[in-house]
Amino acid sequence: MIFNKTGQSPDTKLLVTIVVLIIFGWILSFSASLAHFDSYSYVRKQGFYIVLGLIVGFFVLKTPLSFFKLHSRKLFIFSLILLGIVLLPDPIGFSANGARRWINFVVFKFQPSEMMKLAMILFMAGFLIRQEKEVTGSLTGIGKTLLIVASSGLLTMLETDLGATIIITITALSMLFIAGSYIKELLMAGAGILGGLALYVFFDPTRLDRWLSFWMNDLWGKDGVHQTQQALIGIGRGDWTGTGLGAGIQKYTKLPESHTDMIFAIIGEELGIIGMLFVLFSFAYIINKGFSIAKEALKHGRKYSSYVAFGICTWFSMQVGVNIAMNLGLIPIKGFTLPLISYGGSSMIFSIIALAIILRIDMENRAPYSKQRDYV
Repeated sequence: MIFNKTGQSPDTKLLVTIVVLIIFGWILSFSASLAHFDSYSYVRKQGFYIVLGLIVGFFVLKTPLSFFKLHSRKLFIFSLILLGIVLLPDPIGFSANGARRWINFVVFKFQPSEMMKLAMILFMAGFLIRQEKEVTGSLTGIGKTLLIVASSGLLTMLETDLGATIIITITALSMLFIAGSYIKELLMAGAGILGGLALYVFFDPTRLDRWLSFWMNDLWGKDGVHQTQQALIGIGRGDWTGTGLGAGIQKYTKLPESHTDMIFAIIGEELGIIGMLFVLFSFAYIINKGFSIAKEALKHGRKYSSYVAFGICTWFSMQVGVNIAMNLGLIPIKGFTLPLISYGGSSMIFSIIALAIILRIDMENRAPYSKQRDYV
């Protein structure tokens, strides 16, 4: 049965926080894109992506987690196929700024790695339940998990999407940890993966130079990272209350990717520390609530829902944390969007779907016992 009524409504506070953050992001992404001649097309496109995401999210709220569990393997394989299609030459695959991460559908560009973040979580949750004995009792389970992660990681690395590779890998390993895997074996696996990523960066001159220049050069010297410099200048201009919505100047030629990866710096410039704290506390509330929902599902014996909720919250925690950290100059610049806020259709749509799944799990947690027996 695809649609199923729980007899419960979505958590009002959580739903309102999500919607407010989406609207806030839409306004800020428009402000950050004012430096582009076609900025109004940006706001129209982002508005379309938001509406599409909300429509899909509405149907997700009506769909039991058992449906996602049943079809998670198909979704994972389909996501792998899409990641492979990205590598095809133009005009099928599409590249920008030296990275090939999109499928060109002419009307819009689709980024399969955003889909894979959610597909991996849905598939991994089911895998951990099916392979529970091996995962908790031997290296075989960890080995199988690494093969699953490697299948997507290899494709995302070929796309030079190191950010997505890191998020997907750490999320999968985190889910493996809460499923009861031994810490020693998990640390060994993590060390091996980190070693592989280090070698990847070492043999890529562009990435190595970017990494070394950030940690070894004077930030404010002539060899400092320009993007980080401009982000901090903008945040410094904003002070506590900001220069005013739309009144920032860093987006005009000074700060690259101001409407995507570096939008948090624009928030700091135009809305000040108050605006940044609003974003930070909003995400903190959503993520903390999500982890609580995962814990509650586990109390009810619904491991699949618990693992999925935990995976989604881990994904959001990393992506939000890394994006804010690089905007504040704490780590090197990397291609991490700020969920619900940065411009980008694929990121927006799958972020909304993921949060709709969290809301659905909470609704199933609060459903009558007679209904909960059918939930996973």
